[in-house]
Amino acid sequence: MLLTTFFFLFTLSSTTVTAHYSSSSSEPPPSQQSSPSFTEWRSARATFYAQVDPRDTVGGACGYGDLTKAGYGMSTVGLSEALFERGQICGACFELRCVDDLRWCIPGTSIIVTATNFCAPNYGFTVEGGGHCNPPNKHFVLPIDAFEKIAIWKAGNMPLQYRRIKCRREGGVRFTVTGSGIFISVLISNVAGHGDIVAVKVKGSRTGWLSMGRNWGQNWHINALLQNQPLSFEVTSSDGKTVTAYNVAPKDWSFGQTFEGKQFDY
Repeated sequence: MLLTTFFFLFTLSSTTVTAHYSSSSSEPPPSQQSSPSFTEWRSARATFYAQVDPRDTVGGACGYGDLTKAGYGMSTVGLSEALFERGQICGACFELRCVDDLRWCIPGTSIIVTATNFCAPNYGFTVEGGGHCNPPNKHFVLPIDAFEKIAIWKAGNMPLQYRRIKCRREGGVRFTVTGSGIFISVLISNVAGHGDIVAVKVKGSRTGWLSMGRNWGQNWHINALLQNQPLSFEVTSSDGKTVTAYNVAPKDWSFGQTFEGKQFDY
């Protein structure tokens, strides 16, 4: 059974630069220190999509662009509206396992995936009759390569259990700078720890710290004249921890480049 899923395409062409950096972190608020979603298995369902075109590996509502170049490969997932949190969840990691179906589950297996996409509701169908991603359903849409690691493809719309886990990443947090003139957009990717970013600030050598707004997914933007200045970034994840990457982009940075800074602990 194939689920047709609509993806938002977003392509980036970039080079990667590693910068010098330093970091700081703060204790998360008490309500975030022991989130039950990181320890408890919860019930949901999952379907898959079959890759029929190389463009299927590019895009997604979180704006990561080419998922292979971004380091996520096919270990990704699209989330229903009940899980997507209007894009704030982008970059978070989940562990999924197949349950309650002895015919189709592959025993003793689980997969780890990163949230990179949104499964839009289809109100032409009922929640039970094909509207898999309609509220209040908690639903995951997986690439078939990931789906087949935990279940036989004939399972179709299968029950599973999921839990949030901390992300493990190679290298540092990546900052991809795009835009034009005074409009600056920064894609935050390859984030370890909680994985999802809730606040971003940028600083030029001739400015103070400037708060950026979430554009969509993990794309953050600001209107500011920052050209010909080295750029520093401060990013805060959903557990309240903050990493500061000083002078992560050199003075002669240009649009389309990707820079690498300090990584979160995990």
